[in-house]
Amino acid sequence: MTAPVKGPASYFPSIGKKYGRPVAEWQELIRSSPLTRHMELVTWLKSEHGLGHGHANALVAHTLAEDSDE
Repeated sequence: MTAPVKGPASYFPSIGKKYGRPVAEWQELIRSSPLTRHMELVTWLKSEHGLGHGHANALVAHTLAEDSDE
């Protein structure tokens, strides 16, 4: 049996459905932004792309964590 998804990734199925873009596209946008700080990116996703705070926060947290692991 597969363990349930926890943390920021638990938001991903609803992000794709609600905003019509796959998570990979959102991550690409985050990575291509000149902004680098977590809350700057969250605010940008909310104001420029209409994401809710929880969804924006989850995308930024997951993307920055992935990038720091590389």
